[in-house]
Amino acid sequence: MAPTTVPPAPPPISTPLKTIVVLGAAYGGARAAQLLANAAPEGWRVVVIDRNTHINHVYTFPRYSVLLGHEHKAFIPTRNIFQLPDPSAPSPHIVLHAQVESFSQNHIVLSRAFPEFGIHSATLHYDYAVYALGAQLPDPVNLRGPRLDPREKDKTECHGTKAEGTSWLQSSQKVIAAAGRVLVVGGGALGIQLASDIADVYPMKKVTLLHSRRRLLPKYDEGMHVEIVQSLTALNVEMILGERLDMNSVDNVNDAGQRIVRTESGKEIAADLLLLCTGQIPNTALLKEMDPSTMNPENSLAHVLRSLQLGSTPVSEEEVEDTPYGNIFVIGDAADAFGAIQAGHNAYAQADVAAKNILKLISGSGKNELERYTPSPPSIKVSVGIAKRVYQVNGAIKSINSGVEDMLAKVMWPKFGIEVKDDADMYE
Repeated sequence: MAPTTVPPAPPPISTPLKTIVVLGAAYGGARAAQLLANAAPEGWRVVVIDRNTHINHVYTFPRYSVLLGHEHKAFIPTRNIFQLPDPSAPSPHIVLHAQVESFSQNHIVLSRAFPEFGIHSATLHYDYAVYALGAQLPDPVNLRGPRLDPREKDKTECHGTKAEGTSWLQSSQKVIAAAGRVLVVGGGALGIQLASDIADVYPMKKVTLLHSRRRLLPKYDEGMHVEIVQSLTALNVEMILGERLDMNSVDNVNDAGQRIVRTESGKEIAADLLLLCTGQIPNTALLKEMDPSTMNPENSLAHVLRSLQLGSTPVSEEEVEDTPYGNIFVIGDAADAFGAIQAGHNAYAQADVAAKNILKLISGSGKNELERYTPSPPSIKVSVGIAKRVYQVNGAIKSINSGVEDMLAKVMWPKFGIEVKDDADMYE
């Protein structure tokens, strides 16, 4: 497995560098790495570790699994993730393409050593850690899960490369194109986007959205539900709300090869393709293995203090915040962050708090001066078909019809340090 690195290689060092590890190079992890690398004092290095060679822009996965020709834009190189003032100058900061096998309070074990960077053992010691490993996506967009094409179910080996990711999405495109009747289960943002994109790109298909609640996106104002239902109706998406799928029926097949599934009330639905868009699974197993008390057993998210340091018990506003894990910060979809929804913009904001607090601790400012994280009001942007987007921001609901096929991927690439002039630049 070839490492993904940030050129040029760090120069030889005479004294050991202190290390901040950032686990995960997506929205929150990349932001934390950028802030830390640009502000860490001399003698410190930032080591980003990700199992993928490229940053996965997962918000485009639903669209790119339906619409052909844009899938390469979802995978962004990490070569300038730190966005240093002079990227060509020697730097101690590195990116490693590896799997994290185990995690403890002062060291991690990787799937391999990196002797080219002076890491001669798979064990890497650290002084501070930012845990930003996110969550496992539902199967229809889980690039490390089984492919939609039953003929490719055995293609499970994954090294996290761009070529593998684009191949996975292209395989999904073919399966969706071939299906006459599609059943999407789960009325969250993923289910809404998949159902509406399929109906918009293939208006002759029969698309059904099944949701266990009577309201879509119940965490948001009812106006979001109303606007989205109107948009789905305009796209001829059939909606079955307030009905739960009987999971014992998902393997039922009729003589025509269609799935014949049932709801728990007994309603039968025929589909050539079943897309289960329910539930992300937080990637917190490493933390649970280290210390089960750091987990919220109800949602498998990691307890955090307002400083975003890993906690061993829930903390109320009245309690004195303390933790045995003051050098570990958890952000993004892995964190039980005081009601913050799982979204990239929240991971980004949490990265700001975590990075500032690590820098304060390095400088010796003291824990009483650490920044405190407060979630912003729930906000969301959902595409409903190719052109339409529905927003809720600061309690206001808006819809616009200016969306483009690739969801403006070229706007996201510069946020990770990669300038894009045209589509050809996004094949890297």
